[in-house]
Amino acid sequence: MQYLDFERPIKVIDDRLARLTSGEKALLDKNQLEVKRLTTKRARVIRAAYEKLTPWQKAEVARHEARPHTEDYIRHIFTDFEMLAGDRVAAEDEAIIAGLAKLNGQTVMVMGQEKGHDTESRIQHNFGMARPEGYRKAIRLMKLAEQYGIPVIALVDTAGAFPGVEAEARGQGQAIASCIETSLNLKVPVISCIIGEGGSGGALALASGNVVLMLENAIYSVISPEGCASILWKDFKYAQKATEILHLTAVDMLKMGIVEEVIPEPIGGAHRYPKETMTTVAEVISKHLVKLQKMAPEELVANRQNRFLSI
Repeated sequence: MQYLDFERPIKVIDDRLARLTSGEKALLDKNQLEVKRLTTKRARVIRAAYEKLTPWQKAEVARHEARPHTEDYIRHIFTDFEMLAGDRVAAEDEAIIAGLAKLNGQTVMVMGQEKGHDTESRIQHNFGMARPEGYRKAIRLMKLAEQYGIPVIALVDTAGAFPGVEAEARGQGQAIASCIETSLNLKVPVISCIIGEGGSGGALALASGNVVLMLENAIYSVISPEGCASILWKDFKYAQKATEILHLTAVDMLKMGIVEEVIPEPIGGAHRYPKETMTTVAEVISKHLVKLQKMAPEELVANRQNRFLSI
């Protein structure tokens, strides 16, 4: 596992535990006592590190390569997933994965950005940075969900929309704006959850729900820290400072009314306890879905629009 800079004391303990629990050494009584002592110390060190994370450290955790992504959530908390592809205009964009699935027996339309876990999958999914085709696919499937009265669940995890010239030439801005407009006017429940990095309009395109949830160590901002630093100080080295002025943490978002609920992560982060984190996310989404399904279509639209107008 990748260890972040502030996690180095944890790595020292993990390395020691690995040596003590390997091969014949694991059978020695004295080693078993040391393993017990180090395990207790490890839990204490992890708690101490994660109780006082700075905004920059939270950004690092949100971007951790082992953090569960959209594909992981689809496999773990949804069943009967049927992928739907293409914008019916130009192409398929694999930066956004979408399709019909069931959540606790309830049919939903699930969609979300997928960053990938290794070099091959990151290239395949373009690091979760969608092109216009991805947002137009999302629009198509949102409208399909509305047609059949199916709730929409959106998982947000992107540094932002793809910034390439060709994407702009194909109407990137218009595609994002139309995606937001479509989401705001859907007559079915829309729940968005920021599971990792929520960057700029690329995130907002899928985060225009009746309820917006956010994991404890996720981030959500108008621009990436690096992008902010390059504009304000003309230097990426000020990215840490940028995280402080952007107010991008889940606590900040809750205080400002940008999100309805912060979903707690196990101490040590979602990258250490992915299954536990995803199970909690499923429970929170289900709780809000039950409430939203009691609302009439017109109420859902008014609720969603008023929510964003108030912001």
